[in-house]
Amino acid sequence: MTPGIRRVVTGLDAEGRSTVLFDDRAAGHNSRVLWHSPAMPADNSGSRDTGNVLFNGGMLGRSASTLIISEMNAAQTVHPFVHATDTLDYVVVLRGRIELLLEAGSVELEAGDCVVDRGVAHAWRVLGDEPAMMAVAFMPAEPLYERGVA
Repeated sequence: MTPGIRRVVTGLDAEGRSTVLFDDRAAGHNSRVLWHSPAMPADNSGSRDTGNVLFNGGMLGRSASTLIISEMNAAQTVHPFVHATDTLDYVVVLRGRIELLLEAGSVELEAGDCVVDRGVAHAWRVLGDEPAMMAVAFMPAEPLYERGVA
């Protein structure tokens, strides 16, 4: 991952005042979790860091929300992975060009474009030589397909 993604997490200090709990850089590559809340509604108390870890599918629980930064290059998306999750995903393309592949067509996206993925079967493919980066927030949703998470 490009070291340019800064993660600032707020919370309360020992006196109950709003403060910055974490101010760091999300390290690593591919999909990095900026924040994960294992329950909804989220518990904003405490100061435990639930982010700055690698993303895994187990974070997409029925009552969890997760925010990730995903960086991909063309070589990683030569054979796009078609999948569907029991989530509502808010996607913002931060850098590069990406193709959203769907069962009935595709859409080309560039930096600044947003997608609201409502749990449908889809895949991502990087267009061009420049790596692409997107921010994705996953929220639990009722299953759209009988098979659940694909």
